[in-house]
Amino acid sequence: MRIPFGSRLFRTTMSGEKILEGCFAIHKPQGVTSADVLRKCQEHFNPSKVFAPWLQNERDRRERENQFQQNRRRQKKIEVKIGHGGTLDPLATGILIAGVGKGTKSLSSFLECTKSYETIVLFGAETDTYDRMGKIVRRAPYEHVTREKVEEALKQFRGKIMQKPPIFSALRINGKRLYEYAREGKLPPVEIKTRPVEALELEIVEWYEPGTHEHQWPTEKMVGDEKKVAEQLLDQQAGAPPKVEEAVPSKRSAADTPEAEHDADKKQKEKTAATEYLSDSEAEGADGSTKKQRPQAPAVKIRMTVTSGFYVRSLAHDLGNAVGSCALMSELIRTRQGDFELVPEKVLQYEDLAEGEEVWGPKVEGFLGAWEDKMAAKAAEAEAAKEQK
Repeated sequence: MRIPFGSRLFRTTMSGEKILEGCFAIHKPQGVTSADVLRKCQEHFNPSKVFAPWLQNERDRRERENQFQQNRRRQKKIEVKIGHGGTLDPLATGILIAGVGKGTKSLSSFLECTKSYETIVLFGAETDTYDRMGKIVRRAPYEHVTREKVEEALKQFRGKIMQKPPIFSALRINGKRLYEYAREGKLPPVEIKTRPVEALELEIVEWYEPGTHEHQWPTEKMVGDEKKVAEQLLDQQAGAPPKVEEAVPSKRSAADTPEAEHDADKKQKEKTAATEYLSDSEAEGADGSTKKQRPQAPAVKIRMTVTSGFYVRSLAHDLGNAVGSCALMSELIRTRQGDFELVPEKVLQYEDLAEGEEVWGPKVEGFLGAWEDKMAAKAAEAEAAKEQK
């Protein structure tokens, strides 16, 4: 039976057991994909008492289907239906909206709503993925990058802007996702177009001077043909950022001789090599000698509220270009999505699943109950508005 749309929105089984459905928020940890989170939820939800009524109702529903539908589903296992309202990168943490049962029909609304993030941008290097999970494609000087320069550069990213998605993104070009082209070392068949997005809020939360933070560039670098293709992809996305060897042009006068020019170029290359950043593992030579290390690059924590389709990784990459350097996204937290906020008592902690149903069960029941109340209130408002007309 179905409870009428009114003071309480939920369904029950034939025996009167409540069927839990709706949307709730999970705090996604770093290092797992959004799909991994859903699989883990389903792994715990399927054998649970909390979702036993939903599964029983699904079995009853399938038994009432016609023969053609039953044959089509014959090999399909009955599991709790669950989806998410917007992917978070493996690097990212924070709000992941999950929809259960008929709640999955509401997930599209979360793709269109505004979202809030906190990110840390690290200057001096860029990767193929625009974040620290990728491989370094190139590096650039960063000693000139200051908080004041970043503050000034951020002005061009506030409000309505045109933004290009990262090379490594799920956007489809000719039926193929962009990251598939990138992994194959191929350029997309057509140019990736900019898209309108909006940054409603964009502000610096904290500035990290060199040597005051623990954020590091990735250690893996691209070389050879792989690097050339990656550079082509990056240059296709935007104007090529300054490279290390281009950062300090040689000063020449009309009186310079070819020999003097050669010596100047040689000295410049030696200077660049001497000041190039070295990681801890690179700092010690094979003979045990210690090489000169360049000062750690600065970083900045930025808080933002943005519209649908905004790529924070692209912001980090473009910000590096805007200050005459390179940059990558080192951390990302989604703190709000629609009405869901990253507040401990309002989200399911991923670790709760491993603690057992006695821990996550009451929380999920409460979250889905609150969702039902919210939907019922909206329905009542809509009905009242209709009557007033």
